[in-house]
Amino acid sequence: MSTSNILRGTLILTVGTMLSRVLGLVYIFPFHAMVGNDGGALYSYAYVLYSVFLSIATLGVPLAVSKFVAKYNALGEYSVGRKLFRSGIMVMSITGVVSFLTLFLLAPYLSPLIIEEGKHTYEDITFVVRMVSVALLVVPIMSLIRGFFQGYESMGPTAISQVVEQLVRIVFLLGSLYFILEVLNGDMTLAIGFATFAAFIGAIGGLVILVWYWYRRKKNLDSMLEKDPETVDLSYKDMYKELISYAMPFVFVGLAMPLYQLIDTFSFNDAMVLAGFTATYADTAFGIINNYGQKLIMIPITLATAFALSLLPAITKSFINGQHQSLQKQLSVTLQILLFLTVPACIGLSLLGGPAYAAFFSYDPIGGQLLTWYAPTAIPLAIFTVTASVLQGINRQKYTVVGLAIGLLLKLVLNYPLILLMGAEGSIVATAIGYTASVAINLWAIKKFTDFDYSMVLRRGFLMILFNIVMIGAVLVALYFLEGFVPYSEGRLQAIIVVAVSGLVGAGLYFFLSYRSNLLMYLFGNRFSFLNRKVRG
Repeated sequence: MSTSNILRGTLILTVGTMLSRVLGLVYIFPFHAMVGNDGGALYSYAYVLYSVFLSIATLGVPLAVSKFVAKYNALGEYSVGRKLFRSGIMVMSITGVVSFLTLFLLAPYLSPLIIEEGKHTYEDITFVVRMVSVALLVVPIMSLIRGFFQGYESMGPTAISQVVEQLVRIVFLLGSLYFILEVLNGDMTLAIGFATFAAFIGAIGGLVILVWYWYRRKKNLDSMLEKDPETVDLSYKDMYKELISYAMPFVFVGLAMPLYQLIDTFSFNDAMVLAGFTATYADTAFGIINNYGQKLIMIPITLATAFALSLLPAITKSFINGQHQSLQKQLSVTLQILLFLTVPACIGLSLLGGPAYAAFFSYDPIGGQLLTWYAPTAIPLAIFTVTASVLQGINRQKYTVVGLAIGLLLKLVLNYPLILLMGAEGSIVATAIGYTASVAINLWAIKKFTDFDYSMVLRRGFLMILFNIVMIGAVLVALYFLEGFVPYSEGRLQAIIVVAVSGLVGAGLYFFLSYRSNLLMYLFGNRFSFLNRKVRG
């Protein structure tokens, strides 16, 4: 396939993924308006467990199958990929059924490990977990089909099915919430149960699109089989051994956030009650951190990592071809762009925690305080995501697994004592420490295997720190004056004004300093020519 078609496919998949993520963010605002913090916590308990079981059930299949199929297609051995597809459908069906039954049957036993009965009972948790578990019957199969199409460098089916899946899920979720709560005056547990069941309905929508694509393209795919020399005869054992070797790193990276949330799911409420907080407060704080706060911090992560990850194909190519200087430059620019975009966005969100939470959801002192603490954790999370992808590109993904394991161990060990010491904020600090440790391992591995020189990143990073300090001062001054005239606690409009004005002041000053210092030119000049300035010799 030509380079232009590959780039076109990558663009389609990137746009589809971004649109799917945006939809996944937007729905949370009407969701919060209907169910509040209590419903958000109940939803989070179910979804965290579902995310972990889903990652295990799919086993990193989409990217692993894509890599496997692409490899043998390049050799002209199309029948090998088709053999994997046929058997994979059966394997994914089995893993889906097993994971569904496991989560469905374990739900009553997991519930007492999650909460102390208060606003929510064990039966409530069991019900919502069982409702979301049904999606496990469909999503693994859908993942395999997406990976198969991507192996043919056909990104449209994946992109469109992702968007349709998200749209169908959101429409069913919000529609069922409104019908149960507003029309039937039903209870919250029933409404949240159907909200989690929306994952299954969305998956059906995405699967329908993929099946349609399959029948539409089957004739062309079959014609490729006729050209197959059939010189490679892989046994099922060898085929799946190779597939698993591709899949394992993707499994662990995909499990990163769900596993951190899983540790909170089984320890947060218990530790909070032991620290002297009520079960109701613990429930509310859990929902804010793992549902609403998590959605907000994904905004800077998504934007920054999308920009940085766009450089990774070039990094992989330079590494494979032994182009050391080119690799150094690409790695340096990638990390600088990541820091340039992520750090001020996360610091800004932290400074504006109170008004930002009020603007997106509703005024809540607890929500604002926890968002202020939680936003900076997005910095190590974004760096972990990008550095893990770099290690994947240079075929050193096992160090990502080691780093993640160390980070999770630190989270597990520190979560209880830090919550006892600091309350809900202790959980956030434990998460930040865990991700920072993982990032340190990743950066060390990149240095070891590429001989990367971090000096330019550190020099430019120091300049960014200075600009961020100036930005922090400007935002704090703007907040000080605005709060006297526009108290954000009195309504969403006031909160939006405070966030917009303070954010524009901070961002405007940050980008102005970056422009005047030529930092913007060095980072983005090759993409946006208007940023190029004459540098005085």
